[in-house]
Amino acid sequence: MNSITRIQGRAITHRGNEVDTDAIIPARYMTEITFARMGEYVFANERFDDSGKAKPHNFSDPRFKGASILLVNKNFGCGSSREHAPQALLRWGIRAIAGESFAKIFAGNCAALGIPAVTLPGAVVGDLMALVEKDPGAVLTLDLEKKAVTAPSGKVFPLEIPETTRSALVTGQWDSTGMLVANKAKVA
Repeated sequence: MNSITRIQGRAITHRGNEVDTDAIIPARYMTEITFARMGEYVFANERFDDSGKAKPHNFSDPRFKGASILLVNKNFGCGSSREHAPQALLRWGIRAIAGESFAKIFAGNCAALGIPAVTLPGAVVGDLMALVEKDPGAVLTLDLEKKAVTAPSGKVFPLEIPETTRSALVTGQWDSTGMLVANKAKVA
């Protein structure tokens, strides 16, 4: 089982409250039979005009390529409960999301993929967003064991995550399919 205790990496921001799953992955891309290409479609309606021409967006900005931590505002992932939204973010390269709050089903879908969705106070999220937008090379550390996010300056911010989710990630029990395969004999 893969335990997830610490995610360290560069971050990317997506500003705005009430960002719904259709904004994260528009419904027209949900016709594919695998999740393999979903990362290409993250925020497609915001990133491209009707003719397919690129518009300015952090998820298209080369400065944020390779970022693994997403910083968001309030109620991120609201709307329909499509699992394609966290799948698309994962395939783009996101390994953790820190924000002010999340839709409950979205956060659960993230946990099922091994993506911690942690909350921080609005002022902290705002400060971290400003830092990352000013310096896209800034590295953040999200530590689930210490329940903290550490900025490049060394400043530590306490994070919140439901204990059942944190425990499942830290112990490697977040992957229910992996647990079934690992216990095939017991299941039989």
